[in-house]
Amino acid sequence: MIVVTGAAGFIGSNLVAALNELGESDLLLVDSLGTDDKWRNIAKRQFQDIVLPDRAMAYLNNMKRPVTAVFHIGANSSTTAYDADAIVQTNLKSSMDYWNFCSEKHIPFFYASSAATYGDGAEGFDDESDPQMLRPLNLYGWSKHAFDLWALRQFAAGHAPPRWAGFKFFNVYGPNEYHKGDMMSLVAKNFDKVARGDAVKLFKSLRSDFADGQQLRDFVYVRDCCDVLTWFFHAPRHNGIYNLGSGQSRSFIDLVNAIGLACHKKPAIEFIPLPDALADKYQYFTEAKMDKLRVAGYDKTLTSLEDGVSDYVTHYLSQSHRYR
Repeated sequence: MIVVTGAAGFIGSNLVAALNELGESDLLLVDSLGTDDKWRNIAKRQFQDIVLPDRAMAYLNNMKRPVTAVFHIGANSSTTAYDADAIVQTNLKSSMDYWNFCSEKHIPFFYASSAATYGDGAEGFDDESDPQMLRPLNLYGWSKHAFDLWALRQFAAGHAPPRWAGFKFFNVYGPNEYHKGDMMSLVAKNFDKVARGDAVKLFKSLRSDFADGQQLRDFVYVRDCCDVLTWFFHAPRHNGIYNLGSGQSRSFIDLVNAIGLACHKKPAIEFIPLPDALADKYQYFTEAKMDKLRVAGYDKTLTSLEDGVSDYVTHYLSQSHRYR
């Protein structure tokens, strides 16, 4: 049985879909569905059982069937979260629990880290640099960074799963992110506006070296992320922490133009002030250095921004049923 935490979330539900497409249906889904439409993310999926996060470890410890891998994707991914005690329990302690479980049971373990661990990017976005030098800008980024450092210490001490990898996801976009509210990608937030001909609002730049709308991000399509995750699952790879982006930074204007291209419309853009609360936490540039993943043997071409947005718009956002 394969365990997927955060299985009804954005990346988690896409991973479940990818596993189903590869013929894997013996899955244990760990997540809470709540009272909104999050359940639709797994409505098409095949699985053996589903369990709430706070009951998952007891379930696993009492289960008689063998677990072949744990994908720990679940977390509170809000970059504006402020309850540190809750984030420690949800993001840090749960990750430690799954790591220890997999170490003791000799189960492969793959988990979601984040590009938020890089902070303002002053130390670059290199997954082979010294992680001790990184300074995340928010509580969410710190929680992911704290677990990365803990995992590396555990590995060095010889207490680790037989196969493991953490993935620093950059700006992921794609189907099944609709429950995320303000944390949705700009593609999901602005498709309807572009389709209607309404103006898309982008933040003005506070830096002279970046024009308005020319702030840069590494946008990565969720299908690429799932391809990498399943590639690690299917054969032994090098243990460690890996960047997971496209490897190419693109501007927010590029992103909006890609939506327009997919909609066959020229988008209108309005620039608005950057909120004071974000001014000292705002990243002007991110770009994943992807050499480590390539050296590990992953040679599949990553999806371009235009192709990814086109697929997202054509097969999901423009359809009556937007879910994968």
